[in-house]
Amino acid sequence: MRFSNVYISAVGHLLPERVVTSLEIEDRLAPAYERLGLHPGRIELMSGIRERRHFEPGTRPSTVATQAAEIALDRSGLDRNKLGILIFSSVCRDFMEPATASVVHANLKLPHSCQCFDISNACLGFANAMMVAGNMLELGQIESALIVAGEDGGPLVESTIRRLNEDTGISRKSSKLSFASLTIGSGAAAMVLTRDGDHQLLGGGMLVDSEAVKLCQGGAEVGGILMQTDSETLMQEGVKLATRVWAETKSDLGWTNANVDRVFTHQVGVMHRKLLFEKLELDPAKDFPTVETLGNIGSVSLPISLSLGLEQNKLNSGDNVALLGIGSGLVCLNMGVRW
Repeated sequence: MRFSNVYISAVGHLLPERVVTSLEIEDRLAPAYERLGLHPGRIELMSGIRERRHFEPGTRPSTVATQAAEIALDRSGLDRNKLGILIFSSVCRDFMEPATASVVHANLKLPHSCQCFDISNACLGFANAMMVAGNMLELGQIESALIVAGEDGGPLVESTIRRLNEDTGISRKSSKLSFASLTIGSGAAAMVLTRDGDHQLLGGGMLVDSEAVKLCQGGAEVGGILMQTDSETLMQEGVKLATRVWAETKSDLGWTNANVDRVFTHQVGVMHRKLLFEKLELDPAKDFPTVETLGNIGSVSLPISLSLGLEQNKLNSGDNVALLGIGSGLVCLNMGVRW
């Protein structure tokens, strides 16, 4: 995918005030830890995640996505009546029907002419939405687009704690499939894309390894939302796929590793990031890590990291910026931006 007329006008994000530490979660897991012979510190040891943030119970994804959208729209200076499309792109949704995008559309009081729909693709949803909107902008079908997402990992963490404590059939070995769920955080993000501006979205590359679809699966079950993840295999296979996509992306954009100035990634854990940069032969000093304090925040991990980086003045005019996304399935999408 190559674009000539797609620009990032603004990015915004929202983080919950409530901080949940890994040690706090492990205190609540005392019954399971005692039964399984585990010791506190395991979550941070396995993932590098010290804490994450969660919204208050009952918070709707549309509510926080709307708040992030207001921030991005204000930063862009764009008249919202000129928006051609709104795409809601997170794993979490208000309900199965209608599309959560319609709720955000109403909250923002967008015009009837502004299309809206949901895109869901695990942790890659936001990046996928950027590509879909980018294609529409490139074709001249719309003049501007708004991508939003709101992820709340709280219910998944709560269900996982309850299951590990109550299900005596879980062994030490099988408990490993649940630990990735304890790293999930919360947040919301939004991005405004336009057909002109200063920060050009150049395009990107995407590949799929659907044979890995069973490595991470989850959904609503008796007792709440639950997920099982073969973290080690998922990391290895994901990095393999990412290595192939990065090679294709560099070829398409005419880049080399040397002329990449800054990298923002979907962040799962410290070991994943270390292996990714090693295999992609990228300088880890160009990364902007957030996972240690925000956890894995699903589809909003990449745009929130970008938004925080902008707030901390990590980008300069003319920088080549790599946006690296991956989601269970497995699907990998890389994008390039000339800032």
